[in-house]
Amino acid sequence: MPLPASPPLDRFDLAILDILQRDNTMPQRAIAQAVHLSAPAVQRRIQRLRESGVIRAEVAVLDAVKLGRPLTLTVEVHVHDEHPLRTAALRERIAAEPAVQQCYAITGEADYLLIINVASMADYDALAERMLRGDDNVRRFRTSVALGCLKLGLQVPLPQGAPA
Repeated sequence: MPLPASPPLDRFDLAILDILQRDNTMPQRAIAQAVHLSAPAVQRRIQRLRESGVIRAEVAVLDAVKLGRPLTLTVEVHVHDEHPLRTAALRERIAAEPAVQQCYAITGEADYLLIINVASMADYDALAERMLRGDDNVRRFRTSVALGCLKLGLQVPLPQGAPA
């Protein structure tokens, strides 16, 4: 079932979203105080934003290094044929693989860009073997290892000054 259309967002919605992007554990009464609305009004707005899909998920951001997964890699995947029927199996494997943090269909020389997090190069090699090497539609793939993390986040820049 498709999600309802995104509601028009006013300055209160944007202020609430800004707070939730930074800390979604903030109590609704504290959000209400910060945005100058009642707690029930904030609760209704958050529920509407969830139901419409503006808020896609509420998750904890974990430290991969502290959890024994210190390697982040980017992988450019080049395919022979981009037709959806030829790439369906690859896309399904990517979607099912927990080590793939993000995947983008991209323009340019490569067709897909994957962000992968693993514990070791041996783990990555096994992942590449089961996900990429056996697929006759994968022409080639190029892997880069991240040397360090300068920024990690999924915060969406919000428009400023929306009308109330």
